[in-house]
Amino acid sequence: MNSEEVHKYLVCLEGRAAAKKHEAIAKLEALGADIPDLLMKKYKVSRWWSDRASCVYHCIKYAKTNEDAYQIGILALHDKSKVVRHRACALLSVAQKQEAIEHLEDLIFDKASASDATAAIDALTNRSQNYFVDRQHSGKLSLKLE
Repeated sequence: MNSEEVHKYLVCLEGRAAAKKHEAIAKLEALGADIPDLLMKKYKVSRWWSDRASCVYHCIKYAKTNEDAYQIGILALHDKSKVVRHRACALLSVAQKQEAIEHLEDLIFDKASASDATAAIDALTNRSQNYFVDRQHSGKLSLKLE
């Protein structure tokens, strides 16, 4: 795997063009890159909330199987951006690791993120990632993973 090529695609994760970001992730996957590891490194140096939110979002599909993906969710719970914290709660719902509950409980006292943290705890307690989006347990909503 060429590090210049990897860097080129990581740069594409900056900014607001969602299609460009999805394409860059697909190219990195095709190269066999460790996406969660790269996104964790990118997250830690990103100055813009939208870039950090993108890093968390693109780790969601790896949340059940990759420790770096899970850890970016834990780290992002403390982000200054509500959008990033929302995505972190979604990621942890997908990860389905019971130990995430203690981290989510800290977020319950954050007025802006309390409902997301509560929904994530509900999803973990009931062992259904869908309860993060289906907060009424209607069975009509599901959390789709790409």
